[in-house]
Parts: sequence; C-alpha cells; structure tokens
Amino acid sequence: MDAFLAAGAAFLDPYLLGVVLIGTLGGVVVGAMPGLSSTMATALLLPFTLTMEPIPAIALLSALYCAGTYGGSITAILVNAPGAPPAAATAFDGYPLAQQGRAGLALGMAAVSSVIGGIVSVIVLIIAAPLLARVAYDFGPPEYFALALFGLSMLATISGESAVKNLMGGAFGVLVATIGMDFTTGVDRFTFGFWELSEGIHFIPVMIGLFAGCEFLIQAGKLDQPQIRAALDAVRLPAWADFKKCLPTIGRSCGIGTFIGLLPAEGGTVAAMIGYNEAKRWAKDKSLFGKGDIRGIAGPEAANNAATGAAMVPTLALGIPGSATTAIILGALLVHGLRPGPHLFTETPTLLYAIFMAMLLANIVFGVFGLLGAKLFARVTLIPIRFLWPSVFVLACIGAYALEQSVLDVWIMVGAGLLGFVLKRYGFAAAPIIMGLILGELVENSLKQSLIIFDHEWLRFLDRPIVVAFLALTLLSAVWPLVSAWRARRAAEAAG
Repeated sequence: MDAFLAAGAAFLDPYLLGVVLIGTLGGVVVGAMPGLSSTMATALLLPFTLTMEPIPAIALLSALYCAGTYGGSITAILVNAPGAPPAAATAFDGYPLAQQGRAGLALGMAAVSSVIGGIVSVIVLIIAAPLLARVAYDFGPPEYFALALFGLSMLATISGESAVKNLMGGAFGVLVATIGMDFTTGVDRFTFGFWELSEGIHFIPVMIGLFAGCEFLIQAGKLDQPQIRAALDAVRLPAWADFKKCLPTIGRSCGIGTFIGLLPAEGGTVAAMIGYNEAKRWAKDKSLFGKGDIRGIAGPEAANNAATGAAMVPTLALGIPGSATTAIILGALLVHGLRPGPHLFTETPTLLYAIFMAMLLANIVFGVFGLLGAKLFARVTLIPIRFLWPSVFVLACIGAYALEQSVLDVWIMVGAGLLGFVLKRYGFAAAPIIMGLILGELVENSLKQSLIIFDHEWLRFLDRPIVVAFLALTLLSAVWPLVSAWRARRAAEAAG
C-alpha cells in the first residue's frame, strides 16, 4: 500500500503527467499511421529516454505502448490499412462499416472497447500479478504447441466464405513461416541463395502488403467511381443498444486478451485474432461478420488492449517479453539499471506501481483523444483517392523498410500485396494467411522442443493437463463448424 501511495504521489508531478500525455498522443498518432507501429516508435524513442529518470522513462514507453495498440484501429477502420498488427482483425468489420457511412460508430466502439479492455487488464494485474505470473511460468514448449495448434484450428471460421479456402490460406502461411534457418539443425530452408531470408520472413511486411498493398491495387481500379465517404455527422459514442449488444463480446475478449497477453512471446495480435473468432463463434447470426458487424470491432479491440497490460507481467516478473514492444521496454529496464524478475516486486515496488498507473492513465487518455478526435480522424476519408492511397502506399513502404532497414522487406510487402489482390479475386481471405504465418513458427519450434524433451515419445503430451485441455479445445474447434453446418442443413430441411 505504501508503494502504491508513493507511486500515486509521483503522478502529482506535472512533469510525469506531461510525459504520459505526450506518450499517449504520440502512440495514437504513430499507431494510426499505416505501416508503422508502437513497436517501431518505442524502439526509436528508447535512446532518448537514457537521460530521464527510470519512472518517467518507463512510463513514457508504457503509455506509447498502450496508445499505439489502440491507434492502429483508426486507419484499419477508415482505409483498411491497419496501423499496427493487432488491428488487422479490426479491419474485417471496421472498414465495411466505414464504407456504409458508419465510420463514426466504428471509431467510437473501437475507443470504448479499447479503454475497457486496457483498464480491466491493468486492474487485474494490480490485484493478481503474482498469481498470474505463476500461471504463465508453468507454460513450457508442450503447452505453447497445444495453444498454437488451438489457434490454427480456428482458421476454418475466422473469415471469408469458405472454410476450405481458409484452411488452404492458413497452410500457406505456415509454409511461409518455415522459410529460414532451422534452429535445431542450422540448415537454411527455401532461402534460394538469399542470405537475408535466413532469419525468415517477418509477418509485418506480409501483413502490410496483404492489407494496405492489396487495398491500394483495389482502389486503383475505382478511380472512375464515386468516392464513398464516412458520414462525419454520424461520429458519436455507441448507443446503449449497440453497447449492450457488444457487452458480452467485450467481457469475453477482456478475459481472452488478459490470458493470451500473459503468455510470453504471444501478445496482442494473437489475442485480437482469437477475440474476433470468439465474437463470431458466439454470435447467433454469423452472416453479418465481415460485412460490418459492430461486434467484429468490439471483440478484437478489447482483446488486444487487454493483452497490453497482461504482456507486462512476464516482462516484469520473469524477464520474458510478453510481446515485441515489451521486449523493448525490457531493454529499457536493463539500460536504466533495473533487473526484471520477482525481486522487482520487492526491491522497487514504487516503480512497478508507477508503471501500472501510467498504463491506466494512458488507457483513459487515449479514449478521450479517440472520442474527441473522431471527426478529425474521419476526415481522412475526405482525401481524394488519387492522393490518399499513394500516400498510404508510401507509408507502407516506409513501415516495411523500417522493421529491419531491409529493401527485401519492401519487395516482400509488394509481393504480398499482389498476391493478396489475386487471392481476394478468388475468394481467399488474408487473415488465415497472417495467422498461419504468426503461429507457424511457434508451432514448429515448440513441437521440436517438446519432442526433444519427451525423447520423441508422442504419448507423453497427454501427461500434461494443460496440453490435454488445449487439445480438447482444438478438437472441439475443428468439429464445431461441421456440427453447425449439420444443424443449419437440418433446419433448412425442416423449413422446406
């Protein structure tokens, strides 16, 4: 309690409040820029925090992290170009809503869901951080393999009209994830002589291409058509009916995001994908998803923002990054002479509570920025297509290059855009490819590690209760679409 009060007293300092406000505003702006993300901004900002005291420095980076996660939803909704990887799922229903002239409602629901997810996550962490850290510590390679397999089992229903095409896209994503050096044998796979591919293909250039690059090509064919603009006078908070409709989805996604974010190396992208899939799974009318269902925004936004606070638990308590951005924050802690681990809770509790309070404040502030600035953000849709989309494409190129300062990543982004454009014409969705690429490496590496641990005895997977639980969920997830199709066919026969 003394540490909590001391951290609260520190936030009475206008300097610290100003740092959090600047970090929050910067996170929203950077997150809203297609191709850029809070991870890149945090990496660029880290050197400038070396002259700051530890509490303001970590508070600045934490605020940027939270706000940047939300900021990605702005361009995902308005121009179908997710500003950050976790916002990819938000684009599935956010962009169709914007095309229907309901961009204001979509932005409002994204802001409200993000704030609720972030606040719930931080409150849970303040109350139960030691317990949650202990749960995450119990996860080993077998548990990660089962979790990733469960994620892949969702591909059949995550988006698109055809489960078969979704599974084909996911398999292609897993195949792309195998490019690079095999970490157990040291052998290069599918690199075709390009040493730059030895580290594999990162999903960020692919994601930028499949969304922003593909949409750029689609919009290029619509220059002669009337431009669809968001209704600026419709920008508002969600009505009570909309909020009530989304409340179960938000609550479910808060739990999903907190749990997924707690697992080291997972993060908001997986949480958003699962949050979207579960929103669709539990909906009585699934036909609206992908066409502008407000629950398709509430689900991933609550999940990915709930994951931000949870991702800090393994980072602070175990020294294991919960996401790419928390890996940078972990580096900032080390640079400032702080040792992440259980002793952080006992030796520097004031810093710990200051971080949580900074994240709590950032979640509230970016909600205010998002709601008050909704009309300003919606004006992006007023920019003529001939100017807007070339600008988005340039930013996409910058974002792809900024990841590793590699021109090859730019070409990967362009190639992914062309591929996405062709696949979309034949009914293939981008989400299964991205999810397969994200989870493919985790599936392969955790499986190999597990087999080494078990001496290649497959049945020993069943000795782990958590693994058995995830495998059961995977089986249920694979069978459920078949059961749903059978029930729909029976209902149609009965009605006919």
